Amino acid sequence: MTVHRMPAAEVPVSVELVRRLLGEQHPDLADLPVAVLANGWDNLVCRLGEEFLVRLPRRALAAELVAHEQRWLPELAGRLPLPVPSPVRVGRPTAHYPWGWSVVPFLPGRIAARSELDDPWSGAGALGGFLDALHAPAPSQAPANAFRGIPLAGRAEGVLTALAHVDPADRAAALRVWETAVATPAWDGPPLWLHGDLHPANILVDHGQISAVIDFGDITAGDPATDLSVAWMLFTAPQRAALRQAYGRADDATWERARGWALALSLAFLTHSADNPLMHGIGERTLRTVLA
Repeated sequence: MTVHRMPAAEVPVSVELVRRLLGEQHPDLADLPVAVLANGWDNLVCRLGEEFLVRLPRRALAAELVAHEQRWLPELAGRLPLPVPSPVRVGRPTAHYPWGWSVVPFLPGRIAARSELDDPWSGAGALGGFLDALHAPAPSQAPANAFRGIPLAGRAEGVLTALAHVDPADRAAALRVWETAVATPAWDGPPLWLHGDLHPANILVDHGQISAVIDFGDITAGDPATDLSVAWMLFTAPQRAALRQAYGRADDATWERARGWALALSLAFLTHSADNPLMHGIGERTLRTVLA
C-alpha cells in the first residue's frame, strides 16, 4: 500500500513561540514551564505547567479546526459525561504567528491505543453513553466536513483505491464488507453532532478506565455511524454489543454503516502512516477486526 508522510509545518512552531505568545496575550501563564508533548499532523501540543496544554496549529487547515473547537466545545462540554478539552483561554493571531490558538485543560491519562482497559465491557458502555449524549441534533451553523458524517458512497473512491493495495487474501472479504455497508439505507435523520475523528488515539484511559475524549478539531454534523466506527477500533464483538446497548439507538442499518466507516478509516490510517507507527497500528487492528 502506498503510504504518505506527515505534512510539513507551514509556519515554524516551537516552545519559544509558545512562550512569546503567552507573554504577549496571557502573561499570567507565561512563567509556567513549557515542554513539547506532541508535534502532530495538525498541531504542536505543549504541556503548560501542571494544569494546561497549549495547542498551536502548524498549518492553515488545522487553524480552522482549532476555531471550531473554540466555538463549539464550550457549548457541548456541559452535557457530556466524560471530560473534553474545552478551551480555557483563546489566543489571537499576531504579526509573527498567523492563526488563533488555544490553552486547554490537561486531562490525565494515556491514549487508549497505548493503554489497556481494566474492564473493556464497562469501557464500551462508557463510550456508548458518551456518544449517546453527544449525538444530539446539531444547528445549521455546525461545521461542515467533506469527509466525515457524509453518506458512505462519498468515501468510495478512496476505499476502492486503497483496496487495490490490500493483501489479496483480504481484498475480497473487505470488498464484501464495503459493498454491504454502502448498500444499506442512508442516514435519514437530522444531522447529529459528531466528534468526527474518534479513534483510540483521541480517547484517554486513566487508572484502567476511559477518562476523557480529546481532539475535537473535526467536529461536524451528520450520520452517527461515523463515530460509531470506533467500536471496531477498540472492542471485540461482545464488547461492541455492550457499546451498542449503552448507545441505545443504533438500528441495524446504522450499525452496518458503522462497520463500513471502520473499514474506510482503517484504510485511510494505513495509507497515511508512513511516519506514524501509532496510526498504522490502529489501522491494522481495525482492518483485522472488521474482517473477522
